[in-house]
Amino acid sequence: MLLAIDIGNTHTVIGAYDGERLAAMWRVATDRSVTADQLRVTLSSLFALDDLALTEVRASAVASVVPQNSRAWIQAIADATGTAPLVCSAETAAGLFEADYPRPHEIGADRVADAVAALSLYGAPVVVVDFGTATNIEVIDGEGRFRGGVIAPGVQTSANALFACGAQLPDIALVVPPAPIGTSTVEAIQAGIMLGEADRVDGLVRRIFAQLGYEAPVIATGGLAPVVAPHSATISAVNPELTLHGLRLIAERAQ
Repeated sequence: MLLAIDIGNTHTVIGAYDGERLAAMWRVATDRSVTADQLRVTLSSLFALDDLALTEVRASAVASVVPQNSRAWIQAIADATGTAPLVCSAETAAGLFEADYPRPHEIGADRVADAVAALSLYGAPVVVVDFGTATNIEVIDGEGRFRGGVIAPGVQTSANALFACGAQLPDIALVVPPAPIGTSTVEAIQAGIMLGEADRVDGLVRRIFAQLGYEAPVIATGGLAPVVAPHSATISAVNPELTLHGLRLIAERAQ
């Protein structure tokens, strides 16, 4: 069994693979103060819930954008499985990830994993839109090289900023309203945040196509991808497991 963990600023996504099959996937809140012992208990509990055994894990990979959590997770995995995990980066993904980028070491681990998975599943060229704390857009050109992309405030991040600065604005559910013209304050906010996000992605993707000189499949991933993607004119598929899939491929190649 292989363990893949994507540590994001807001949520951490954990996947257990039985060969190429994703046997289980869990999403937990990212806690920057958590200890390795607490994480090991969390892992054991999650595996037990799905009748899986941590002792069957033979390899693991971690992608992290939260340095404070990386050490605790690495220690927890090593203690629980007896083997230290591979830490995803442009360097450790060599052979699966080629970048036409001035400083590849600066590329976030989640972006590397997304690019590896998208290239494997959808071929080149391909564009990935990852809806997380930030909305990341990764661009893989027709030669299969990571060219860069876009990093923008994510849906929840934008909403939190709006609610924090607007004293009379209510905290609302992040769902798409029935129409773009809101007939209440809540619907107006939902239209601005959710439909605005879909249109922002479409506008950026069209600019990317213009720079490349050709179009490409656009794959959405991340927690809010299933909510935003249906309202986008450029997103062609949703794959919630994309980052974990990339981590599995990187770990398997390292083995």
